[in-house]
Amino acid sequence: MKTILIAGATGYLGQYVVKAFKRSGFRVRALARNPEKLDHLCDFIDEVVEGEITNFDSLTGVCDDVDLVFSAVGITRQKDGLSYLDVDYQGNKNLLDLAQIAGVEKFVYVSVLQAENLTELKMVQAKQKFVTALQQSGLDYTVIYPNGYFSDMVEFLEMAKAGRGYVFGQGTYKMNPIHGADLAQVCVEAATTAEHDIRVGGPDVLTHRQILALAFEAVGRQPKITSIPLWVRNAGLTLLRTFTSVKTYGPLEFFLTVLAMDMVAKPYGHHHLKDFFAEKAAAL
Repeated sequence: MKTILIAGATGYLGQYVVKAFKRSGFRVRALARNPEKLDHLCDFIDEVVEGEITNFDSLTGVCDDVDLVFSAVGITRQKDGLSYLDVDYQGNKNLLDLAQIAGVEKFVYVSVLQAENLTELKMVQAKQKFVTALQQSGLDYTVIYPNGYFSDMVEFLEMAKAGRGYVFGQGTYKMNPIHGADLAQVCVEAATTAEHDIRVGGPDVLTHRQILALAFEAVGRQPKITSIPLWVRNAGLTLLRTFTSVKTYGPLEFFLTVLAMDMVAKPYGHHHLKDFFAEKAAAL
């Protein structure tokens, strides 16, 4: 039985990845800063190791006797005084260094779709810097570039719940977000594939207006959608970058950028956004 170290197990994707690898026959070792956050996954985890990914000394031995390292570690909102370079780059680089020392067979890393075209964004710069280090490490590797997660789409549902939705331009930009369970299966497949680069999205390619329409339908409201001119978005980005710190504008510049472009990858999976919205709306 092969052992996998999963970093980022407490996140949206991580919980699905833990279950998927365990069900696929792996022995699962999960890395967490706060192990109690993994209590709900205890049936799927063989071993929890406590460590802070940005603190190299706290990770001693974490990769020992491990065959595969998987990391979905990254921050969308900066906290604890840490930067994207601290976490998305150096944190993952710490794991990579330890994986090399321990003789790990393969490293699987989750980035973001179209990362190579978004390198002006602080969040993506750090991710791409780590990908470069991974490519030069000599380890076998696969980088997964997924589209937006279903969990990100809750913002559309919140707008619908409030009674009005907003789109950039005419709302015709397209995307195919993916459910965590479907993406987790892609991650399992990446453990044995010879591919170094996997770009993937969910089964439904939708415009932003169509996504909002599904959200309004889920909350039982008539769609009310306002179009925001792209020049307003561009001006907003300039103001954010000029008058706020990267801690504030970092996540905003990412979302404002990807919502003003097509984000479509190879369709995969069987979870549909309409069903996800219906489930979340019922919970609301």
